[in-house]
Amino acid sequence: MSSNNLAKSTMWLIASEIIFNLSGYIIHSFVGRILGPADYGRYGLVVTMTTMIIILIGNGIPTAMAKYISEIFETNPRLVLVIKRKALILQSILIGSITVVFYICAPLIAMALGDPTLTPLFRISTLIIPSFAAASFYFSFYTALHKFNVQSVLKTLRSILKVVAIVGLAYAFGVPGSIVGYAVAALSVFLIAFSLDQLKYTKEIKKAAKAQNLSLQNEFETKKLLTYAWQVILFFLAYELLISIDLYLVKGILHNDHLTGIYNAALTVGRIPYYIFYAFTIMLLPVVSKSTAEKNIEHASTVIKQSLRLILITLVPAVVCLSIYSEQILFIFFGHGYQEAALPMSILSYGVGFLTIFYVLSFVMNGAGKTKTTMTIAIAGFLLNTILNYILIKQYGLVGSAVATSLVSVFVAVMIYNITSKYFGNLLTKKTLGKIMLAAFHIFIFQRFLSTGQYSFLLSIVILFAIYFSFLIILKEISKKDLTYLAEILSKKKKQKEVEEELSGNEPSA
Repeated sequence: MSSNNLAKSTMWLIASEIIFNLSGYIIHSFVGRILGPADYGRYGLVVTMTTMIIILIGNGIPTAMAKYISEIFETNPRLVLVIKRKALILQSILIGSITVVFYICAPLIAMALGDPTLTPLFRISTLIIPSFAAASFYFSFYTALHKFNVQSVLKTLRSILKVVAIVGLAYAFGVPGSIVGYAVAALSVFLIAFSLDQLKYTKEIKKAAKAQNLSLQNEFETKKLLTYAWQVILFFLAYELLISIDLYLVKGILHNDHLTGIYNAALTVGRIPYYIFYAFTIMLLPVVSKSTAEKNIEHASTVIKQSLRLILITLVPAVVCLSIYSEQILFIFFGHGYQEAALPMSILSYGVGFLTIFYVLSFVMNGAGKTKTTMTIAIAGFLLNTILNYILIKQYGLVGSAVATSLVSVFVAVMIYNITSKYFGNLLTKKTLGKIMLAAFHIFIFQRFLSTGQYSFLLSIVILFAIYFSFLIILKEISKKDLTYLAEILSKKKKQKEVEEELSGNEPSA
């Protein structure tokens, strides 16, 4: 993928990710108001648990498929459909089994959380598993083909369908309706993605293979998919438990639906940066996989450095502003009744910032085939977070849980950064990091003089972002080259050679 296409694809993905997560927060805002804190807490527990099952188990084989197809889809199209078919068979067996087991185990899960009345809700949520998995399978397939624009369109459609289905059914049928809405939206996206594949992309792949006089049949060991997939599954398992165990422990230790709903609100809003920058993992996995497969570590390193620099520059002010204006932001999303979530959210915001770095760099290492490394760090983080949460929730309640999760987030982010730097070279210079921190310090200084009103704070955030980026320009961390490059990408006038020269010229100096 050329640098120009890479930049445009990233912008497509970020735009769709912003829309997707905006729709998610619209959903949480409406559902939180419709259901109230107690039922919203039950809704959050059930949906989080079910989607976690999909993410930690259901994404393993599709991610493995995306890695191997992305390495050969241009040079060996005959293998694409072979790998896809084998992945589809494995995924169908796995998801079918999980769906049945989850349905049977619903009473046990509810009992473990200390609330048997959750059993029927968990059984209803079983519908989410196959529909969500089917949609995710095709997202991974289009990732493998580098069809990021297609992904963006599908994700935008999914955003619209989620709002309509979840909010509409929540209003009509309460908690059960909101859960069914998840399944309806995911199933609709799968049907669209499947139709598009059958009508267009499968035909194109067959045509490419025929043009090269290649048979569509070729050996690809199923073992390769399984070997990569189980490590990714364990990574997802540990990571999802790492970021969700605090919510379950809050419920299990405090036995209070109201406080569970309050903490779920803090988690939901505090994770805004993480959901936005998730787009980078979609782009980085196939790019790094392809580059490392071709032994082009230098190209992969350049992409990673540019991506991480862009992430940090935009992530830092977002995290700081979320923490400063946590009470006002919670009011925007949930209205009155969630003020208790402000302090936990102000702490969690920083933890989520570090988790975002950890997640992005984990996908970099997964793309390079270092899945055991990311899996080990995620498992260590989960165990440490469980221990700290258990201790601190008993002593400090919701604030203790937020502190525990944030401390562990720093630990895992530092670990993955050091390991990634050893493999791909130094990713960030001290000069770049220092300038970003100095610019962020001015946000704390100037926010004292700006409005903190329930709505006027939005203007304050705009002003603080302007101050932050102005300082980075003054400090020459953001240069005219950066601004010109961005403008030319948007206008689609830059040639590939010029872009590559611009990228190399923008490398942060040591």
